[in-house]
Amino acid sequence: MQTEKVVDHIVNWLKEYATNARMNGFVVGISGGIDSALTSTLCAKTGLRVLCVEMPIHQDERQVTRAKEHIKQLKERFANVTDVEVNLTDTFEQMKKAVPVAEMSEQLNLSLANTRARLRMSTLYYFAGLHKYLVAGTGNKVEDFGVGFYTKYGDGGVDLSPIADLMKSEVYACAAQVGVPESIQKAAPTDGLWGDDRTDEDQIGATYDQLEWAMTQDEDNSTSDNWTDEQHRVFKLYKKLNTANLHKMNPIPVCEIPVNLK
Repeated sequence: MQTEKVVDHIVNWLKEYATNARMNGFVVGISGGIDSALTSTLCAKTGLRVLCVEMPIHQDERQVTRAKEHIKQLKERFANVTDVEVNLTDTFEQMKKAVPVAEMSEQLNLSLANTRARLRMSTLYYFAGLHKYLVAGTGNKVEDFGVGFYTKYGDGGVDLSPIADLMKSEVYACAAQVGVPESIQKAAPTDGLWGDDRTDEDQIGATYDQLEWAMTQDEDNSTSDNWTDEQHRVFKLYKKLNTANLHKMNPIPVCEIPVNLK
C-alpha cells in the first residue's frame, strides 16, 4: 500500500465531502483505540473543525489515559481540534433502572454493551446537530464488511466512513504515517463496551491478522487444499460471523406492497 498517498486521498475525500455537504467539520468519538485515533487525525488534517468526544461509561482507566494522550497531542498539532468529555456512566445506570429488571444472562450483558454504544451515538449526533458537523465513523474493513464487529445504530450509526476500506493492518500503517501515539499503536484492540479488559480477540476468537487472511481467502474464492487445522478453524469462524451479521451490512429490508394491492 502507498500509505502516504492513501492518507492524502482520505483527507481530500473527507474535505470534499464536508464542503459539498456544506458542513463545518467533523465529530469523532475517541476511545483510546487505533481506529478512532487514526480517524480523528485524518479529519484534523482536512483543516476543518474537529470535535473529539470522550464518552466514558465505567471505562477501563488505561483506555481513558490513551484517549486523553491522543487528544492532547492532536490539539498541540492542529489548531482546528477541540474536545469535550461527556461522562455517560450515570445516564447508563439511570437507563438500567428505567427498564424492567431482567435475569442476569449473557444476552443481557450483550444488550447492555450495545446500549453503551447507542448512548454514545446519540451523544455524537447531539454535538453534530449543534455545530453542523458530520459524525465520522471509525470502523475498518474487517469490522464493517467482514465479521460485522460493531453495534447496529451504535458505532455503526455514522454519516461517513473514512477508513472502512482499510484492513486493520493498513489502519496501523496509516496510523504510524500520521503520527498516532505509540501507546495506542501498541495497545491490544478493544471495543471498550464491557467495563473490563477483554480485547477484540477475546470476543471474536481470532486475531485481526487471521481475520484479514480469512476475508482475503473468501473474496478470492480460495480452496482449502493446503490449509492448516488452525486456518480451517479461523475460516469457519469468519464465515459464521459474516453470515450471522449480514443484517448489519445489508440495507434495511423493505416490505414492498404489490401494485395490485394498492
